[in-house]
Amino acid sequence: MKHASPPNFDQSAFKQALGQFATGVTVITTRAASGQLIGITASSFNSVSLNPPLVLWSLATRSASMPVFRANSHYVVNVLAASQLDLCKRFATVKGDRFEGVSHAEGDTGMPVLDGALAWFECHNRSRYEEGDHVIFVGEVERCGVHENAAEIAPLVFQNAQFHGLKTL
Repeated sequence: MKHASPPNFDQSAFKQALGQFATGVTVITTRAASGQLIGITASSFNSVSLNPPLVLWSLATRSASMPVFRANSHYVVNVLAASQLDLCKRFATVKGDRFEGVSHAEGDTGMPVLDGALAWFECHNRSRYEEGDHVIFVGEVERCGVHENAAEIAPLVFQNAQFHGLKTL
């Protein structure tokens, strides 16, 4: 089997090229064994399969919340609306209790579903793959939902290091 050639670019060129791909923005939520609610912002979300219903996302191996996500059986992927930029930033930067004052409901497995999310996927942590400096989590979707006004709500999108509300053409 032939191996990949060494990259002919530096890390900043790679990041700039990746930044041209527009992605949706999610907050992945779970509950630690202690009961503490955990959430992180992630744009590395994607569908994998319709049958069975599978999705994936990735987390940096150095993330402080990695031990909780590795150990847990369930998590929720909350797809953010453009109006939820404050939640995106909160779950990306706030130290301490990121859930303080954040409105949410408990899903069927006890994991937090953020109020106002454009869509949500309650997942069983089916498998994990360590690749490079990240772990790829594959979740089997047990339940999902869509905001009742989803057709009228712009999603939050990240592209070229900026946030946007996606408008239809």
